[in-house]
Amino acid sequence: MPKMLIITGPQGSGNHLFSKIFALHEDVYGWKTLLNTYWEGHHMEPFSAHWENPELLHDFDWAQSEHYVTSVSCPYYKNKVPNLPNYPNFVDIAQEYVDVEFAVIGRDQNILKNQQERVRGSHTAMQALQQFNWIFESQQVSFLSQELLYLYKQHYLEQLSRDLDWPIAYWDPDIDVILENDANAKYIKAADEYWLDFEVHRSNRES
Repeated sequence: MPKMLIITGPQGSGNHLFSKIFALHEDVYGWKTLLNTYWEGHHMEPFSAHWENPELLHDFDWAQSEHYVTSVSCPYYKNKVPNLPNYPNFVDIAQEYVDVEFAVIGRDQNILKNQQERVRGSHTAMQALQQFNWIFESQQVSFLSQELLYLYKQHYLEQLSRDLDWPIAYWDPDIDVILENDANAKYIKAADEYWLDFEVHRSNRES
């Protein structure tokens, strides 16, 4: 039976980033149009309509690949309105045709809060965590890390491919292009002097 990897995470955690990474491999049916642009709306994701109406999965041509990737943020936005993915309904129908696995994205919680309030006007991570309880309790789950991806790049993706037993084009030169600008950088600023700094400096001198 073919496999489907559902990539999901809190809004702003890196769904577009990981969708690009997974779509690079020629054997994966994924968000290929995203490879031709820096960003496009989630309505362009191949299974976007199926998340709105999972019954459409019955009419999908599952003979196109052995590996499918779909990406949905939690919440996802449609017509500027937040919507919570109906994971149980989607999985219940999808698993008639594919073996379903989840990959849940992690990103620094402080950056997530800042990003969500900046872009969407509210902090929605807690809503996502509540929805993920069903995934954690009932599904096969792996975790994706935006920070590890930017830090270790191809090495992280090669290990991820082994861990997931999933085709990832970690050797592709487009990986360097995709990861050229760290999305976290704009949220980081130099910290003021911290009380522990003195102890660290003193320890360095003594050692």
